[in-house]
Amino acid sequence: MGAEDGVAAMAACYQRFDPAAYLQYNYTPPRADLERQDSIMQWKLKCLHRAFTEGDVSGELLVDVGSGPTLYQVLSGCEVFSRVLLTDFLEVNRQELSRWLQDQGGCSLDWTPYLQHVCKLEGRRPSAWTEKAARLRLVVSDILPIDVHRPQPLAPDALPSAGADCLVSCFCLESVSPDLAAFTRALGHIRGLLRPGGHLLLIGALGESYYLGGPGVKIPVVPLEEAQVCASLKGSGFTLIRMEVYTLQQDMKVGVDDVTGVFFVKARKE
Repeated sequence: MGAEDGVAAMAACYQRFDPAAYLQYNYTPPRADLERQDSIMQWKLKCLHRAFTEGDVSGELLVDVGSGPTLYQVLSGCEVFSRVLLTDFLEVNRQELSRWLQDQGGCSLDWTPYLQHVCKLEGRRPSAWTEKAARLRLVVSDILPIDVHRPQPLAPDALPSAGADCLVSCFCLESVSPDLAAFTRALGHIRGLLRPGGHLLLIGALGESYYLGGPGVKIPVVPLEEAQVCASLKGSGFTLIRMEVYTLQQDMKVGVDDVTGVFFVKARKE
């Protein structure tokens, strides 16, 4: 199978993706038990909070690459950047995000506990979640289609000519690539969205060969190892600042994938 055929086969897999089911599988307890110190969700939110508040990640524009139907990944960054762009390949995911941002109701998940938890990480009272929700709705300027397998993943006029100041991307590239080479190429493509010296915050799965995108919708994933992620970053023109790894607890292996761990990367465009 050629590179283009592999990418087309992946795109076909996603036509049955069910945002509501995906959110239920991954963003409710036990995986997203925000009361548990060892939950994967607490770990991801802590990694993002630390990265966005260390002082070196700054600027005006944050782009979330492959948002899916989730918002947790920009809850810290929306306080740092004055403009946030959400992006996804699938219209159903963009619609899910739009319902929350326009406060229309009918959302598949209540993001209030996530907003409250990130407020606590920031040293604010949990009741400040309404202020954070208002801030996020204020700074998200658009929800755009994206295709990380294209050399220009976004429409040519989507970004300022200098590029974004920071990219965040969670569980996207390895989940839409047919193999490691396509994953590495996709990293190079999104690098083009970033200004020189800009930062990439990347969260992804380790050792995962599939996940469920809905009932009976088995989506193949590139099973990554830590060393492969580091090599792909270097080969794509990123300098690794920090990598952290979370090993999945046994009770969080709930049958919706075969992931063994999760990585967090903070890197800079050379």
